[in-house]
Amino acid sequence: MHKSLLEKNRVHKKLILYLVTCCIMMTGNCESETPGGVVPSVLQPEINYTLQVDTSDLSVIRVKMHIQNIPDTFRLAMAAHPEYDDKYWRFVENFKFENVAHPGKILREDSAVWRITTSGGNAFLGYKIHLPAIAGQRAAWRPFLSSTGGLVGGMQTFMYLDGATQVPAHVVLKIPPGWKISTGLTATKDPNQFFASNAFTLLDCPILIGHFKSWRFYVHEVPHTIAYWLAPGANAFDSFQLISSVEKIVRQAAKLFGRIPYNEYYFLLQDNSYGALEHLNSVAVGVPSAQLKKNFADLILEISHEYFHTWNLVRIRPKEWGDVSFRTPQLARSLWWSEGVTMFYADLILRRAGVEIEDPLRLKHLEKKISEYYGNSGNYLLSPEMISMAENAPPGYAGDYLGSPHVQGELLGTMMDIYIRSATNGKFSIDDVMRKMFDNYSGPMGFSGADVEGAMNEVCRCEVKPFFENSIRGKNPVDFNKFLQLIGVHMDTLWLDAIDHNGMKAPDLRVYAWQKSKDLMNLGIMDPLGCWGKAGLHTNDQLISIGGLRIKSFSDFRSSISHFKIGELVIVEVKQPAGIYKTNVVITGFKEVKVRLSNLPETSVKQQQFWEIWKNAE
Repeated sequence: MHKSLLEKNRVHKKLILYLVTCCIMMTGNCESETPGGVVPSVLQPEINYTLQVDTSDLSVIRVKMHIQNIPDTFRLAMAAHPEYDDKYWRFVENFKFENVAHPGKILREDSAVWRITTSGGNAFLGYKIHLPAIAGQRAAWRPFLSSTGGLVGGMQTFMYLDGATQVPAHVVLKIPPGWKISTGLTATKDPNQFFASNAFTLLDCPILIGHFKSWRFYVHEVPHTIAYWLAPGANAFDSFQLISSVEKIVRQAAKLFGRIPYNEYYFLLQDNSYGALEHLNSVAVGVPSAQLKKNFADLILEISHEYFHTWNLVRIRPKEWGDVSFRTPQLARSLWWSEGVTMFYADLILRRAGVEIEDPLRLKHLEKKISEYYGNSGNYLLSPEMISMAENAPPGYAGDYLGSPHVQGELLGTMMDIYIRSATNGKFSIDDVMRKMFDNYSGPMGFSGADVEGAMNEVCRCEVKPFFENSIRGKNPVDFNKFLQLIGVHMDTLWLDAIDHNGMKAPDLRVYAWQKSKDLMNLGIMDPLGCWGKAGLHTNDQLISIGGLRIKSFSDFRSSISHFKIGELVIVEVKQPAGIYKTNVVITGFKEVKVRLSNLPETSVKQQQFWEIWKNAE
């Protein structure tokens, strides 16, 4: 071929490569129609990650990226989690080009976004995540490294290609000899190499590495792995109780939905940590070995809750959350369903499975939950949609109230279940609503509260709109007796003076504080009608002093209020938007509700039948 034609052909190919790559980055996919069907372009970007851990320096995670088929200018970002945005972009260090043959420029456009300029369709980049020091116990979803293992990967480790979230990736792990790997990423023939089909999968699959115990069981022929990293000197525990209980949870969830939405699953359990976070086909859970004996019921409830999120939250996803993004996701209105109804099922599945629980009697458990509901005025004075949005919003979003979508939602789920059973004469239950939600709303569009209402109406063919308008979108407290009488139960409430462990009237210490920055604490009010709110204090006031003690840390705050007695006058100084505000707080007592649930003296055959079904968690 003539030289000029060769040159033109090269330019033409380069232009096609650039345009196709840009198409992928803008749309996340670029496909061409052929007589045989839809064939993805072979010129899409390719991303290969190498994650390295070196025991000689356990303070950093090293990451290298080789990106191919890339335009000369592109952006990398670190994603924001909708619930736990730990902002690990703060800990990125030494971000640079690794290959001198492919140089370029790196410009930080935003806190979590970098613009990369290079040439030749290739970029070799590297950076370090300098792990922050952690005081006290570590949250189980946060990365860590120790001489015997760690948790790496996920949103806190990997950058993603902005605008190209459907691009797949390979991950190679370089870890100390003898360390094992457990992760929801797809395994390859190389035991240290894994695959992710898109950015969401890559960022939603943490990786447990190190020396850990592991067990495997199968449900519906699908493998489930329990990987438990134990700290040196860990307490002995009953592994059979743990494994058999987790397997029973999985079997009950699979029975409820009729199928399992993944090809494999990993329970990434970690000693010396707390909390948990759900993922596509794994869950990271803090399971302190020292508590497995004395607090097994609490720990297995946590595992049950997070595992059920595999369906209700990860797949049946609030519409506000959308795709992977470095931008903070919108506040979700329906966490009362995603979190609260999941709490309902976490308890229900354990009962159905016959696993050890704290309250064997379901009525006693319900008494406790209703007491929690009335124990915080935000639960019954603000709508579940408002409390749902406040859950992940900055403090003060709901004013001087606190509430819990977990508590609200568990009780709403309980009442919805009772109502559906009664309205359909036992033919349907909230199980059918959950299955319908999974069938209809587990795609990328997500769901809203109106979708839950529609699913419930479709299942029971009953009047549900007033319930949603009044007790979910509106501020009306749940009328528990209206629903409980359907199973022959009545609720009595009595507001009494709160008492302390000595049987004396308890002082109103319903305030909290949080560290906004170094040496800067902010105040939180739990009830505007309490003595702190009545004194003119508000959530987000910057604390200066309490009772003459300067407040610079949480320990300062706790020590300052721990000794207050009823009738004591306390001078509190804060900084409000209008300026310095000094006020006198007269410490008072406060009221707590006593909830008692009992069976009605006279019930119909239908009420008796539903009571037996309900109390046995059928």
